[in-house]
Formats: sequence, structure tokens, C-alpha cells
Amino acid sequence: MNVIGLDIGTTTICGIAVDAQSGNLLRSVTLDNGSFIEGKPFEKIQSPEMIIEKVTALAAELFAEFAPVCAVGITGQMHGIVYIDENGKAVSPLYTWQDGSGNQPCDGGTYASVLSETTGYNVASGFGAATCFYHAENGLIPPSAVKLCTIHDYAAMVLTGRKTPLIHSSDAASFGLFDIETGCFDKDAIEKAGLDYSLFPDVTCDFDAVGDYNGVPVCVAIGDNQASFIGSVSNMDGCALVNMGTGGQISMLTNLKKAPDNMEIRPLYSGHNILVGCSLCGGRAFAVLADFFNACVQMAGCEKPDNIYKFMDAALEAAGESADPLVVSTKLCGTRSDPEVRGCVTNLGIDNFTPAALMNGFLGGMVSEIIEMIEPTGCKVTSLVGSGNGLRKNRPLRKRFSEALGATMQIPLNREEAAFGAVLTALVACKAKSSLEEAQKLISYEE
Repeated sequence: MNVIGLDIGTTTICGIAVDAQSGNLLRSVTLDNGSFIEGKPFEKIQSPEMIIEKVTALAAELFAEFAPVCAVGITGQMHGIVYIDENGKAVSPLYTWQDGSGNQPCDGGTYASVLSETTGYNVASGFGAATCFYHAENGLIPPSAVKLCTIHDYAAMVLTGRKTPLIHSSDAASFGLFDIETGCFDKDAIEKAGLDYSLFPDVTCDFDAVGDYNGVPVCVAIGDNQASFIGSVSNMDGCALVNMGTGGQISMLTNLKKAPDNMEIRPLYSGHNILVGCSLCGGRAFAVLADFFNACVQMAGCEKPDNIYKFMDAALEAAGESADPLVVSTKLCGTRSDPEVRGCVTNLGIDNFTPAALMNGFLGGMVSEIIEMIEPTGCKVTSLVGSGNGLRKNRPLRKRFSEALGATMQIPLNREEAAFGAVLTALVACKAKSSLEEAQKLISYEE
């Protein structure tokens, strides 16, 4: 028997087929999402119809090739919302996590800040509740809307024929105005903000089946951060997952009730939570540095190399680490708490102003930004897993994280960690595995 995993990201849509007994990847398909549509200048919106067309075609293709299938798992981009009518059809664009509606001016602040002050919850722009608040205050909620949900919840609805969404706590919390301890949206806070509580969907904290697709159970969709954690970490106790992609992120299981500054507690499942810290620039910082080196090459009248990274890697290996290093802050995109913060370079001298020193400084800054988040928590890291191309393709960065956290970094064999995490939750939902911990034994790591 095989199991299918679907991951609806902002830029790509991925589908994988996995052997349910061995965990071996049978096939992986990645498509361009390509669904962004034009809206207001501050909006970042996508077409649900275009996304669903690709998802349903991909699911049908994988089902036909890898039957018999025992379950389907789904994950995708968190925070964003799409409005649904009473027939279970999308009646709005997908307002993605990048949407800037919450940052629009409102009563001397922004819609996100006013909502946060009104409710006592920290709700950032791009969070579903902030987007909904902007829509409600400006009369923009579609008249036929009866619920809101994520795009992957909507995909689960379409695949199973559901008319109302059932969403997992991992996604519900990403909207904001969600009480992690009770596992429910905070009705009082929602109504205090003047929002319609009935728009917010029912929530489950378990890996429940939400219906069938071609007679096969489909697991409730889960948030991609939690899915990546589930699909990367074979033993969750004391393990830190570091992801370096467009952004940077560290996640680990926690018993904390309150998160320190610049971190948040997110539901994982059934009373288990993860502590998450996010750097907005993350792996993009090294890409920005690569662009800078490319610009220097072109400035000298030379043709830009096909792959500047191989030259950067060689220079790093030849130079080693400096005794007088540059100190670089890679907060090039600000932080969640202060978007106006910018990066900087200090300890710059005549002898250490070199490309290799700058690269080492950037690597150190990328690591430091993550470590600064986890240190105040007192959480002890006993094992370390890395995911995302920023770590898979950058051995010096892996080495830096291993040294900083005192544990050798393991890299999952399966590159589609979120889709694989969705597969593991689907195995629990269809009872093929008795627990998530049993399902996670299928995770393998690179040699």
C-alpha cells in the first residue's frame, strides 16, 4: 500500500507517493504554483481555482500510478485565508501570508496593531484574523461567505466533497485570536474586535480524517511548519529543527506556556506544542550576498558565472575562519517585532575586508539570529536536524549550527519534508500507524 502527500506552497505545489511500509519515496512531483493575480498594491492574492485545478490533477495522477493508496495527507502555506460559501465553494481570492492588508493605516496605527491592542493577542499582518479584520472594517467580506479557511483546507474540502471546513489547530493558530490551551478560537476576543465568530471554522487538534477521496481517507490538512517538523524529526524530545529557505526558522517541542520575545508557541497535535523562532531573511541573506558578488563580477566587465556559489564555497574552504572575524547582522528584512531593523557589518578593518571574511560573517549572522532566539528559553538541544536548500547546499552553514548548538546536524533523506510530514499524519488518520511517534520511525537521514 502507498500513501499520497500534497503540499500547497506559495510558489510551488508538490505531490509525493510513499511506500506506507518502508517510508521509501516512490515519486515526487513539483509544479509552479503560478496563481498570483492582480489586486490592490498591498495585496498578495492567488487564485483558488487555479491552485485547486493543479492539486486535483496531481492527486488523480498519483492515485492512478500508485494504487492501491491507503491515505492522503495535505499541508500548505499557513496564515492565509479564503472565504467559502454555503456550498463549499471559494468566493474570494486566497489572501496569502504575504498579504499587506493588516499593515494599512487604521486609527493611528495599523489594522493589525489595532486588532492586537483590542484583543490582547499578538496578530501580525498576513495572519488570517488581521486580513479578515481589514475586510470587515471596509465592507470587503463577500456577502455569500459563511466560513474562512486555508487553501489546503479548501483542497481537502474539494477532494472529499465537504461543504464546510474542518481545520487543524496548527492552521487555526496561524490565523490569530486562537487559544492554544483550549484548542479553540477565542469567541470573546473575536466578537470584541467586531468580527463575526461564525466565519471561523471548526477545529480539531487530532489527525482526523475529514472524508474520502476515491474511497480513501483524507487527513485533516496541517500547517507546513508543523508538517516539516513532523516529517523531519524522528525523535521529537530535545530535537531542534532548523530550516533555512527563503526565511529561517528553528522549531522544537516545548512545555513552555509563554513564548519569549521574537518567538511563538504553535500547536502540533493533541496537547503537544512547538516553540518557533523565525528570521525573516534566513537563507535569503546568503543569496543576497551571492547577488552582490555577481554584481562585482559584472562591474569588472566580466560575464556573470552560471553558478557563483561554487566559487564562494571554494573561497570559504580555502580561507577557513578568521581570527579577527567580521561581525554581521543579517536582519536585512527586519524582524517580526520590528520590521524597520536592518543588517549591519562591524569590526571591519583593513585586513579582514575580504570576500571570504564577508561570507564567514554572513554565515555567522544567519546562525546568531536563530541562536539568539532559543538561548533565553533555556531549552536544551540534544539532537539537531536541518532542512531547506539553505542548509542542504551549504556545508559551512551546517557546521556553524552544529558547533553553536553542540549537536551534529542530520539532514532528512526526503527533501519534501512538509509533504512527508503530511504523509505521516495520514498514516495515523487511516490507522495504518498507531501513533505519530510510530509513523516517524519511517524518517531516514543522509549518510
